[in-house]
Amino acid sequence: MGQSNKLWGGRFEKDTASAMTNLSKSTHFDWRLATFDLLQTDVHVQALNRSKLLSDAETKQIRIAIKDIHNKVSSGALKPNDSDEDVHTAIERLIIESVGEIGGKIRAGRSRNDQAVTDFKLFLRGSARIISQELVGLCKAINEQATKYFDQASPGFTHLQHAQPVTLGHELAKHSQALLRDIERFTDWDARVDTCPLGAGALAGSALVTDSMWVANQLGFSRPSENSIDAVSDRDFVAEYLFICSVIGVHLSKFAEEIILLTTTEFGYATLDDQYATGSSIMPQKKNPDAAELTRGKSGRLIGNLTGLLVTLKGLPFAYNRDLQEDKEPVFDSHDTLMLLLPALTGMIQTLSFNTEKLSSNAALGHSLATEIADYLVKKNIPFNQAHEISGKCVKLAESKNMEVHQLSASDLSFVSKDLTSDVLEVLTVKASLLARSSYSGTSPVNVKAQIGRMNEKISVLIKWANHNPIPEIL
Repeated sequence: MGQSNKLWGGRFEKDTASAMTNLSKSTHFDWRLATFDLLQTDVHVQALNRSKLLSDAETKQIRIAIKDIHNKVSSGALKPNDSDEDVHTAIERLIIESVGEIGGKIRAGRSRNDQAVTDFKLFLRGSARIISQELVGLCKAINEQATKYFDQASPGFTHLQHAQPVTLGHELAKHSQALLRDIERFTDWDARVDTCPLGAGALAGSALVTDSMWVANQLGFSRPSENSIDAVSDRDFVAEYLFICSVIGVHLSKFAEEIILLTTTEFGYATLDDQYATGSSIMPQKKNPDAAELTRGKSGRLIGNLTGLLVTLKGLPFAYNRDLQEDKEPVFDSHDTLMLLLPALTGMIQTLSFNTEKLSSNAALGHSLATEIADYLVKKNIPFNQAHEISGKCVKLAESKNMEVHQLSASDLSFVSKDLTSDVLEVLTVKASLLARSSYSGTSPVNVKAQIGRMNEKISVLIKWANHNPIPEIL
């Protein structure tokens, strides 16, 4: 790294050792922030002009250079040099090479400390929206399937054991509910991220550019950061972002696990489309759920990225420390991982087919209608603890006869309890069970359709947020 390419060095007599240069260099990952660095540099140049520290002519010349560099960086035609320490060094060098000595004026009134965190906030606000757009696409795919099967009977499980019948639409819709909460987490997070650190300087603020509100608004923020020390050292917003990504990963992994189970020969409830399955190099019959398995596997790295950053942050003194350079790679990895997973998972869900006949025939297995007996008795004013005991005895009798509880005859049921009269058989059907679950969040077909409708309304609101980019373009 040549001494002339550094943003520091006046008090140093010796050049940096190559081992130190290699350790310090970050352009191999932070060049990804180049367009954001150019944007905030453009705003900073205008702020210097407003403070009478750059003339109108100098400002115009530098801004033209910034736009030209931005176009070349965006197209991939311009890359950093090996001698550039970081993205900020590279951008300043490029501007100076373009406009000459006046390019050195752009560093006045700011530090790499507030530059770095500003660039990162700009990137993350965009990333959250891009990921949310993909999540909306996945939720729509799930809801389309849920609508198709809103009244399709299906086994319901707890502890991976048959529990009560549910509709397949209800089962599918639960995943949309979780993913929509993830988007809402991003919207909540974005409100906290909506503060601009530029102007915080190294830690004490700026004596040269003081109109922080103007700077914030020009960069798409509603307000400047409150405390300059906190502004340059805060990485809560990064940890929160990685937390949301890790929760998304957990939700995707749980969904993937269900798909893996449902498509096994043992379950046989669903079949993957050929486009979203793979084969075996030795067993010609295999159809493997690799998209689901890779989703389940990659959730681990999303969790690991969060954990790694938290360990980095836990003992740092104020204000800025170079350790904070370690915030970027886990974020880039989490963003890229989700952008790889979400389109594949969406396609897999859109093309997934279900064995409705088997789902229906298995919905009542495992004595899953036993709760209907207890509810029937409660409606006859029998305390639930007694009703539960009677229902359990009915299950025991059915097992002794090697049958399901709903297959017991009226005489069998009345033998267990005189309160179980012949009309109990009317509630011992899957259809009756589904219709009875009419509470607001219940699985009755009418409720499932209403639930999906409410989710679609929420999606229409969230997609507006996701499609709105608060980050301005370079003029």
